[in-house]
Amino acid sequence: MKKLKNYINGKWTESKSNKYLNVKDPGSGEIISNVPEGCFEDVNLAASAAAEAFLKWRNTPAEKRIQYLFKMKTILENNADEIAEISTKECGKTFSESKAEIVRAVENIEVACGIPTLMQGEFSEDISAGIDEYVIRQPLGVGSCIAPFNFPIMITFWFMPYAIAAGNTYIVKPSEKVPETMTRIFELLEELKLPEGVLNLVHGGKETVDGILKHPDIKAISFVGSSNIAKYVYSEGTKHGKRVQAQGGAKNPVVIMPDADLETTTNIIADSVYGCAGQRCLAASTVILVGEAKEKFTKKLIDAAKSKTTCYGLDNSSQMGAIITKESKERILKIIGEAENKGAKILLDGRNKNVDNYEGGNYIFPTIIENAPIDTDAATTEIFGPVMNLKYADNLSEAIDFINNSKYGNAACIFTSDGSSARKFRHDVVAGNIGVNIGIAAPMAFFPFSGWKESFFGDLHGQSKHAVEFYTQTKVVIERWYSEWTRRF
Repeated sequence: MKKLKNYINGKWTESKSNKYLNVKDPGSGEIISNVPEGCFEDVNLAASAAAEAFLKWRNTPAEKRIQYLFKMKTILENNADEIAEISTKECGKTFSESKAEIVRAVENIEVACGIPTLMQGEFSEDISAGIDEYVIRQPLGVGSCIAPFNFPIMITFWFMPYAIAAGNTYIVKPSEKVPETMTRIFELLEELKLPEGVLNLVHGGKETVDGILKHPDIKAISFVGSSNIAKYVYSEGTKHGKRVQAQGGAKNPVVIMPDADLETTTNIIADSVYGCAGQRCLAASTVILVGEAKEKFTKKLIDAAKSKTTCYGLDNSSQMGAIITKESKERILKIIGEAENKGAKILLDGRNKNVDNYEGGNYIFPTIIENAPIDTDAATTEIFGPVMNLKYADNLSEAIDFINNSKYGNAACIFTSDGSSARKFRHDVVAGNIGVNIGIAAPMAFFPFSGWKESFFGDLHGQSKHAVEFYTQTKVVIERWYSEWTRRF
């Protein structure tokens, strides 16, 4: 059985922890590797190496730093199939979904290559007679990403390329559920020949996370995960003087107006709800049919969900894969059962289904719940599974009121042919990412991945110039040169 190692100061090293966790293929139940539980000493070694490397790396010209990113992009592209296969086995998603994740990672590397421009400051001449003033951006020091299981590639690259391009050094902490994907990426990235300590990988669970949150050498932390953990990471990290951005969970609603295009809307929403088996923070989990849309769309949505082929992610026919763990599957089944027991109607039941030859896998087929009572988890919390909560509203204002009463504010979408409805939705809905005739409001790499309310804790978001601003600090310089002096640069 493969035992995974940390990558610290340019070398593969055994964890100082002597405890290991089994990593299972969600689609088959097979144990595929062992990952260390991790400990503070692992974090300390990585943080110390990164802090020492920062002293030279920050003074490396930006043009030279981005040469490493150009090579990084090429390495990911050239090895995309291998990386995607590993990710599919660990995450349970489909192979095409894993490949798409790599595309998104590469897009962020490409944007980060613009760091010479993205880091530019501001200059004002003669703020007073003979006095100039300007702002420059400088790196913070050691940064770290605590990544989730559902997008082990893409989310790390929301942050890491920008951080190292800006002159920071970095520690990546992948999810202990899917550690091999990032381990393989780091093996491939050895080809970059980055200076030792610039980029480090530390495995583990809560003890490793707490070490990152408390270590004095780590200055900034990026996190993506559930809202409860995001709140904890933000609270603990800021308490220890760190800059923290913590992306939390979501309960993303999609509103369908009666004038929405029938075929296009139905297909897009089915992909949005059931892509990655619903295990993504932009999944459409609540679909609100407004007015006559109920009669027009209900059967079409059921048929579209039924048509999704659920099987092992590396099967060429797979359109939806497995749930990450048996515990997650049981939690989702409990949520469905609670809603049913409290009066919700199950329009499509994906429980008690098996995939041939993969009986040990964690599968739930597409499920649709109608009118889950408001006091159930199906109606109010992030399910993180292939479950659509279908509900109805008399008009758009009623739908918006329902959306804005949620504790989450990650994303919301509307399908309509009417510009005034779209504009009202865009203006009134309290959420950070809005889609109009878009099923997944996922910002491109040159825009920030927003999020409001309990879907995000912090200020600056991942991706784009937000990531650059997060991993840099501003310095204001006011200078005067007397006439007998010579200005030298």
